[in-house]
Amino acid sequence: MKILIAKDAGYCFGVRDAVNLAYETAEEHGDVYMLGHIVHNENVVKDLDDAGAKVVSHLDDVPDGKPILFRAHGTATHVWSEAQEKGKHIIDATCPLVKEIHDEVIKLEKEERKIIIIGDHGHDEVIGIASQVDDAIIIASPEEANQLRKMKKAGIVSQSTQTIENVQDIINILMTKVFDLRFVNTICFPTKRNQQQLKDLSDKCDVMVVIGSFTSANSKRLTQLATERNDRSYQVTCADDLNSEWFNDSDIVGVTAGASTPDNIIEEVTTRIKSFSNNLEEELIYE
Repeated sequence: MKILIAKDAGYCFGVRDAVNLAYETAEEHGDVYMLGHIVHNENVVKDLDDAGAKVVSHLDDVPDGKPILFRAHGTATHVWSEAQEKGKHIIDATCPLVKEIHDEVIKLEKEERKIIIIGDHGHDEVIGIASQVDDAIIIASPEEANQLRKMKKAGIVSQSTQTIENVQDIINILMTKVFDLRFVNTICFPTKRNQQQLKDLSDKCDVMVVIGSFTSANSKRLTQLATERNDRSYQVTCADDLNSEWFNDSDIVGVTAGASTPDNIIEEVTTRIKSFSNNLEEELIYE
């Protein structure tokens, strides 16, 4: 059996920087507080909690003098304002690529365009993007796009981890709904790169394994892309989720991981897959 591991599987630079900043801040200050989980991965959340990075529900839950870390997904503007008014010590871990999306929607609104965000309802990143402007419209699917009324002028961005296919399908519909449409492609390059590697691997491999939490939007999208191309595709959160029977009669196994999956979990899953084979040919990084 040969194992092919996607070169860019796992943490994107924005998540890696945010997680490292959380560890560093907790070490420096004893504790650091966050409004929600820094990444959608249960294993990382537990490790951070053990290190002193605590999740709270409200700003008032942050003890005086302790820092609050605003996560990679971005934070709603009213939360920023409230934290500043309360004199909180803010640590900004917002991904630079998410900040670019904030800048883009502000520019589009200045052009007097109605803002449409292609993204998941209720997702932290989408909430942060929508808060930058007034009355943004959020569309998650082509079905929702079909229900949109026609309008004269709109500016469109997407959540950074959307699939290219979903965005394209929605844009095709919006082109029939909006007379003057300006679309800024804000799917981030790590997402595009990881999705393309996943597509290539799914076609080449007998079995495809996606590592990531089921609460992670980008991990679920990778699994969706994999299953569309390979019926023997599976999502796991860790090595214990693997089933040895999945790998029966398999010559090539592909492995990738969502942007919130740390390196050690990828290594543990890969090691467990190796243990299912009596004839491991090689392990290669797929570029």
